[in-house]
Order: sequence, then structure tokens, then C-alpha cells
Amino acid sequence: MTIIAFVGGGNMAAALIGGLLQSGHPAASIRIVEPDAGQRERLTARFGIAPMARADATLAAAQLVVWAVKPQVFQEAAAPLADHVAGALQLSVMAGIRCEAIVRATGSPRVVRAMPNTPALIGQGISGLFARQEVNDAEREQVRALLDCTGQSVWVEREEALDAVTALSGSGPAYVFLFAEALVQAGCDMGLTPEQSRQLVLSTFRGAALLAEADGAPLAELRERVTSKGGTTFAALESMRADGVASAIARAAQAAQRRAAELGRSLG
Repeated sequence: MTIIAFVGGGNMAAALIGGLLQSGHPAASIRIVEPDAGQRERLTARFGIAPMARADATLAAAQLVVWAVKPQVFQEAAAPLADHVAGALQLSVMAGIRCEAIVRATGSPRVVRAMPNTPALIGQGISGLFARQEVNDAEREQVRALLDCTGQSVWVEREEALDAVTALSGSGPAYVFLFAEALVQAGCDMGLTPEQSRQLVLSTFRGAALLAEADGAPLAELRERVTSKGGTTFAALESMRADGVASAIARAAQAAQRRAAELGRSLG
């Protein structure tokens, strides 16, 4: 039985714990360190697991430690665990903290970094994964299975590539919400109710994504199938081209990537 310790019991940790339990992992093999009393109560009520307020020597039995604290408090959270977790595989779902910082703080060279996104909370997320060379194939599979409880996963070969993952999928839900928000407002401006606009927009986003996955054709081809020259979609896309929407989106993603790299340097 693999003992898994979670340091931090927030939303992402809860999503992973819920996925583990649903996949049959026994609650008795899960440890949680969560200093906030209110959050400990919520975790106990939800999962039947009593979290610890602070780390102690019992965590030495953990084969996998999942770091799910805010990056700014990582060093503080890691200090009391350093004597207990050096033999464990380390999995970080923290933004910005580089692998080398985790190695220094824990004493373990076996580190995997994951960049999940918020749809993981409903089992529809996607995570970018990077493993140091000390992580073996069985451990990579263990991490993949854990993250797949919350959606899909993609391995990258360079740690720096996680900054691009952050820019696309980590921050991506916010871009989708912004676009959806603008479309809902446009619908209201054209005479629809907010409820009608929201239903139409969200269903369209969901259906388009599912169609793209099911069809497998290049996205440009799928777009062209919907676009008749001189028609309504053509008029909308021409307006977007005139406004430089595609280049603005690319610049936004690049800004997110640069900021992710800056945070990595400052935090790690």
C-alpha cells in the first residue's frame, strides 16, 4: 500500500485526494498536513481523513509527497519535513518553484513538477508534467496515474517548457472565461437575456471542444468548415482579423510565459 502525504489541503490537493479515493486508494494510506483549522475540518467532513496541523515523524513512511502549498510559503512548509521525506518521491503542483529548490528543501533528488489547471476540480483538467532524470519509469507512471484522476496529462522534456504549459493550460481557463464573458455581453447587447446568452455561449464552447477532440482534424480546417465566404461567420472572423485578435492572443500567452519564468527565478 503506497502511503501518500499531501502538504497543503487546498482545492488542488482536495481534487487529487478525491480522485485517489474514487479510484480505490484506501483513505488510511493518505496523510494530509494542513495548518488551517477550518480547512482541516472541511477535509475531514469530506473525506473522512483527519489532517495533521503540522508535520511529524509519521511522514517518514510516505513513499510519495505531494506539495500543494502556495509557492510563497514553500520554504516554511518544507523546513519541518526535511528530516522525514528525503527518501520519498516528490510531486509538486506549485507554480514557479523549480525542481532544484525542491531538491534542496527536501533532500530528495526524485522530483516531478506538475502544472494542473482549475478544471481538475471537476475531473476535466489537464496537467503538464516534468520529471528529473532520477525519477524512474514506474514512478513516472505512478504520478501520471495520480494526475489522471483529475483529467489528462502531458509530459514535457525540459523544465522550462512548463512555463509554456502555464501560459496555455494553466492560465488558459481565464482566457476562455474572458472570451465567454465578452460573448455573453454581446448576446445581451443584441437583445438576448443573460441566461439565454450564457447557455448559448457555454454550450457552444463545450460542443466545439468536444467536436475538435472527436474529429481530430486541424483546427484551421474545422474553422474553415464553419466559414462560408460572405456569410455571417466570415464577417465575424474578418472583424477579428482587422482587430488583430489572433496576434493579441499570442502576445497574451507570451506575457504569461515570461511571468511564469520570472516567478520561477524569484521563488526558486
